[in-house]
Amino acid sequence: MKNISILGSTGSIGTQTLEVASFLGDVRVFGLSTNSNINLLETQIRKYKPQVAAVVDETSAKMLKISVADTNTKIVTGTDGLCEVSTICDVDTVVTSIVGIAGLIPTMAAIESGKNIALANKETLVTAGNIVMDAAKKNGVSILPVDSEHSAVFSLLSNLRVDEVDRVILTASGGSLRDYPGESLKDVTPEIALKHPTWSMGSKITIDSATLMNKGLEVIEAHHLFNFSYEKIGVIIHPESVIHSMVETVDGAIYAHIGKTDMVFPILSALTYPEKIKNSFGRLNLAEVGSLNFRSYDSSRFPALKLCYHAGRTGGNIPAVLNAANEAAVYAFLEKKIRFTDIIKIVEKTIDSVKVISRPDINDIFESDSEAGNIALRFIKEKHL
Repeated sequence: MKNISILGSTGSIGTQTLEVASFLGDVRVFGLSTNSNINLLETQIRKYKPQVAAVVDETSAKMLKISVADTNTKIVTGTDGLCEVSTICDVDTVVTSIVGIAGLIPTMAAIESGKNIALANKETLVTAGNIVMDAAKKNGVSILPVDSEHSAVFSLLSNLRVDEVDRVILTASGGSLRDYPGESLKDVTPEIALKHPTWSMGSKITIDSATLMNKGLEVIEAHHLFNFSYEKIGVIIHPESVIHSMVETVDGAIYAHIGKTDMVFPILSALTYPEKIKNSFGRLNLAEVGSLNFRSYDSSRFPALKLCYHAGRTGGNIPAVLNAANEAAVYAFLEKKIRFTDIIKIVEKTIDSVKVISRPDINDIFESDSEAGNIALRFIKEKHL
């Protein structure tokens, strides 16, 4: 039996994790958390009977505590509450699906208490990859990727030696604007950019997909997860999104991980590793797909990817700066304060404005995150782009 906690249980990854846990039957849920969605969390508490549930928002936590007073679930709050959920004694695996850098501290707490991590929070490795991976190695825990692309690479690499791999190829749908006229990108509205052709995701990650920033963040994450240089990590546009990633070996062969476009599969893979479990979540019909297409990405049209490679190679605190500035710029775009094409300009100007810290600690990461967010907001307000 596997005992799990889920950080971000009311989000899409969290709810699908609970779906997978119910399907498997031998997974016990000890901890759950949400930012403020207490109605759904109460439903989850009554169904899965966790030992502890965390609500980041204190007012919402007080309301939930009253609502579930008839249960045996302990309600905790804030970052300390998230850490309590991630360090429950009986838990062996923590699924981290909180959005943003907020996932870093409870993930580190879980690692330091010896828990394996099923990682669906890319910002954890983007902002503090060296720190997190060093801690995982020191504590003898596994980081199992839940992102579909990294889950695919993880599976493909399981039968290969490092010296046999020439490069990893991450596939990208190209997002909602992959066929949009380049000269009109400056006029794209949030409503247009949010219409993703393949995946149903939150607004922030959908915009990141449209700029290819999301793929750039995944490149940084892949660097830390698999310990490959940035020269060995490539990106290709694959509109059908049924090939989740590929690995090219030194003899020129390319191995592709192909499957249905549904996050339950990487979640299932993380929760059952190293086993393969027969399931009822559906199968991909290649005849119905019909054809698979690929194209190179245009770095002049989508400069975010090039900027992410630069941030990754620079290292230190700069990926955290990149992440914070992008977050501020994306939300400004969603609020129609800036143009779509301003997003990456703001991120680049913010990176240029921050001092590089080559070997940051956790405090440096959070200070850089805060500094970058404030600088980006200043650029957004001034609009001197």
